[in-house]
Amino acid sequence: MALYEHVFLVRQDVTAQQVEELTARFKGVIEANGGSVAKVEAWGVKTLTYRINKNRKAHFTLMNIDAPAAAVQEMERQMGIDEDVLRFLTIRVDALEEGPSAMLQKRDRDDRGERGERGFGGGGFGGRGDREDRPRRSREREEAPAEETF
Repeated sequence: MALYEHVFLVRQDVTAQQVEELTARFKGVIEANGGSVAKVEAWGVKTLTYRINKNRKAHFTLMNIDAPAAAVQEMERQMGIDEDVLRFLTIRVDALEEGPSAMLQKRDRDDRGERGERGFGGGGFGGRGDREDRPRRSREREEAPAEETF
């Protein structure tokens, strides 16, 4: 059997519970055709780069699949029929990722505040972490005497 990563997008106005039901239905199609779903990750509602069927946002879901090609084709056929599914993409991979995907790692980093306690570089939130502290320059050396013009 082959290994696949499958991502599908569901309309924004569908509830999270309905997205879970759709995921369970598609997982059942894979299992009924002799495959298995190793991991399911709900990435939540994200903004789309461009509108798809008048939708600006969508629920994103990732499925790691170990199944024959026929099972994946049947799942994709059913997704194409379903009006709630906006887009889907299936990619054959050599090995499935262990642990959380890059999207979930990004969300965790965003929640923690990866920039640390220092905050952003400017605006009084602290200095830049990549520079050493520099001594302040005196204003007297910087300012040249103003010339008077009449």
